[in-house]
Amino acid sequence: MGDHDWAADPQLQPPFKVVEPRVLSTPLVFDSPHSGSRYPPGFLALSRLDPLALRRSEDAFVDELFLPCVGLGAPLLRAHFPRAFLDVNREPFELDPQMLDGAPPEHANTRSLRVAAGLGVIPRVVADAQPIYKACIPVADALARVAAFHGPYHERLAGLMARARARFGLAILVDCHSMPSTLAENGPLDVVLGDRFGASAAGWIVDALESALLARGYRVRRNKPYAGGHIVERHGAPARAQHAVQIEINRALYMDERAIVKTERAAALSEALLAAAEALVGRVVEEFGGGRLAAE
Repeated sequence: MGDHDWAADPQLQPPFKVVEPRVLSTPLVFDSPHSGSRYPPGFLALSRLDPLALRRSEDAFVDELFLPCVGLGAPLLRAHFPRAFLDVNREPFELDPQMLDGAPPEHANTRSLRVAAGLGVIPRVVADAQPIYKACIPVADALARVAAFHGPYHERLAGLMARARARFGLAILVDCHSMPSTLAENGPLDVVLGDRFGASAAGWIVDALESALLARGYRVRRNKPYAGGHIVERHGAPARAQHAVQIEINRALYMDERAIVKTERAAALSEALLAAAEALVGRVVEEFGGGRLAAE
């Protein structure tokens, strides 16, 4: 079970792709870390679940919803590997000892709330708490996945952010996700914007996204129940002109959650997300219109 070379698996190569704009013209960067849907036979053989059950952890089609935003002059980083295989929105060593054959390294974070829920960097369960694996996996397998997929993904994302900052004087990451409709608390909820309670992005950035989505009739909340995971925590540093916002979209707005197929409503949602991104680009020009950005 521990002999599979995941880094060489043809279905997982390349592990992600950057969709580049024709002209880089905005400091926005989009990423979709949980929309990967390539399930190699080696992984399926380790799982007790069928492919459809495994897919319930996916943020299915989120990369497609945000793809039109590339037309604004921004890149989109999209993962190919599935979240059930490895979750880049967790710390690299957020490891679950319950699912490992062998002791995790001493520096591993084995006591986080996410690990306790079975949702560490190598998830133990899918979104509806069904166990993924038939048996424990070797520690070496888990560490090999982290090295082959987690590190390179974040390095590529950091490179896109650094490029935007060098070109425009700031970078704004929009970290794109979806949420099960059953998780909406205190009544219906369409979108959650997470900026780690102001720690990962300037307020005007979240204001722009929120106002545009509210104007389209969507019900928006900030930071509850999602304030932002490892990605926005790692790449959001407003003091260094590097901002990051997580956006969570209610899956019922665009897909059949049980069958995992898009519905007719997906097109309208994609248009609304593009409008929100356009509004954010407009606010960037307002904030920095007299400087380097305007020259671009």
